[in-house]
Amino acid sequence: MSMIRDLRAVVRPSRPSLRKDHGGAYDTTRDPATPSAIVDCAVYRDGARVPSAVPLTPHEAMRQVRRDGGFVWIGLHEPTESEFAGIASEFGLHPLAVEDAVQAHQRPKLERYDDSLFTVFKTIHYVEHDQLDANSEVVETGEVMCFTGKDFFITVRHGGQGSLRALRHRLQDDPELLAKGPSAVLHAIADHVVDGYIAVADAVQDDIDEVETEVFSPGRKGSPRGTDAGRIYQLKREVLEFKRAVSPLLRPMQLLSERPMRLVDPDIQKYFRDVADHLARVQEQVVGFDELLNSILQANLAQASVAQNEDMRKITSWAAIIAVPTMVCGVYGMNFDHMPELHWKYGYPVIMSVTVALCVGIHRTLKRNGWL
Repeated sequence: MSMIRDLRAVVRPSRPSLRKDHGGAYDTTRDPATPSAIVDCAVYRDGARVPSAVPLTPHEAMRQVRRDGGFVWIGLHEPTESEFAGIASEFGLHPLAVEDAVQAHQRPKLERYDDSLFTVFKTIHYVEHDQLDANSEVVETGEVMCFTGKDFFITVRHGGQGSLRALRHRLQDDPELLAKGPSAVLHAIADHVVDGYIAVADAVQDDIDEVETEVFSPGRKGSPRGTDAGRIYQLKREVLEFKRAVSPLLRPMQLLSERPMRLVDPDIQKYFRDVADHLARVQEQVVGFDELLNSILQANLAQASVAQNEDMRKITSWAAIIAVPTMVCGVYGMNFDHMPELHWKYGYPVIMSVTVALCVGIHRTLKRNGWL
């Protein structure tokens, strides 16, 4: 496989063009002449970021860690195989996990290898929209893959959302937590992702409430006005995308919170329980969204069927009324010679009066029965 060959050939990526931001971190600005996916590379020791006069390469950072202790945190954004091959070789990452991290579009999961944990998170971003329609995009997904080792932590991010820069700064402001090592960073990312789920769930709830109100609100003349089934179906598709991000993550969070792992600090494992509880709550919400949208869609279709039946009843009623003068005109349009009414002086007004009386009587009967 080309992936295996790339991993065997220790190819170190070009040093990224980096600049310091206000938090002291080095931030990659993509330069066409610098094909590196590294966003940040730093060494942390005793809960603090080790200052560096120049941007560190992964090799230099790891050499510092092996010499002085601590751990290295490397962030990448959508790396190619060649860009990630040198890092994978430097840290001894498993080829299967590397292949998943590069290709993306993975299911949320937790995989344990000899010296590392590989975790996949689906990030969810709510797309703001003025009005929900059949083509509205409600949620946008991305991915964050995490490699957790004894003395390293590597994040591989895919998609335009889910930046971890603010999270890195928050962790740097909490040295006591960051001193717990790479597992503390893994918890912080898991907590960050699940908090994003909670915010999106609240926003989706507002959209569902809006659609539900439109379906059951009265229209003209007190009849339900309903809403476009395409809008409900589109919202259901977006909720399904949300569900695909949340549901598979339940098992990994349970493992991290319940099962002792060599690479997870026991003190940090307690924090994973809180994340797992929040995730379970979001899972219940998403399942409820799906069931509620099924009910709303069925109610909307039932309302459409009722409206069609009412229209057919009205059409049938008017057809019955019109049938009376049609029948009378048909009888007197046969042009028989021996029809006494044709030569009777009061024949025309009597026939017209009887016809109108029959039509009015049928109309009143149908209206009293609710057909008109």
